[in-house]
Amino acid sequence: MKKKVPLRKCILTQEMHPKKDLLRIVVNKENEVFADATGKKNGRGSYVVKDLEKVNKAREGKVLESRLGFDTEKLDPVYDEVIRLIYREDIPKR
Repeated sequence: MKKKVPLRKCILTQEMHPKKDLLRIVVNKENEVFADATGKKNGRGSYVVKDLEKVNKAREGKVLESRLGFDTEKLDPVYDEVIRLIYREDIPKR
């Protein structure tokens, strides 16, 4: 019997993707926003696709700002961290 693959909706593209193909963005009780590489940190999670082109386009269009309700100043480091995590995953594992 095949295992069911958990799907989540990307808040940048509004498309459904397997959870493992997405990065989690967390807003915690202290109203801090950060990228969660483990997918297990406490807080309200939203998911973004691991696609540099879509992340950069979302940054230009301020998509996270409108979806999460924070200003650009608070979300710039989040975009940077998401991009860093995407690059880190592109490195072949030995």
